[in-house]
Amino acid sequence: MQRKLENALLFMWTISLIAMLGSLYFSEVQLYEPCKFCWFQRILMYPLVLILGIAYIQRNVKIAVTSAVFAIIGAGIALYHYGIQKIPYLQDNAASCGLVPCTGQYINWFGFITIPFLSLTAFMLIAITSFYMMKQLKKGDN
Repeated sequence: MQRKLENALLFMWTISLIAMLGSLYFSEVQLYEPCKFCWFQRILMYPLVLILGIAYIQRNVKIAVTSAVFAIIGAGIALYHYGIQKIPYLQDNAASCGLVPCTGQYINWFGFITIPFLSLTAFMLIAITSFYMMKQLKKGDN
């Protein structure tokens, strides 16, 4: 069981690293300026790269609770951000987001994949894996 949990840690770290590198690619290479909600998502994703990386090196599978908290909050922000991009009612009632409108879509692959969608996917994968790890840890404590 320990090996499965370590693989889950590695999976979560890889997802967070890809998400961080992807966001840096969009802002630094493609020169897409992040909106406020993008910054909030970054604030929650970037520390996960460091936290999960250290946890993997230390084989600390109990970090799952911490990663779940970061991921749930990040997923909530990403879901709302995706909603204000794709749902007309939310677009009409969206608060001003600063210089860059949060309703803007720099990418729109296949008509539904936007940057907040990518963020939501990463946060959800981390959250689901965190819950899997917590369940496995609870089984092992019995």
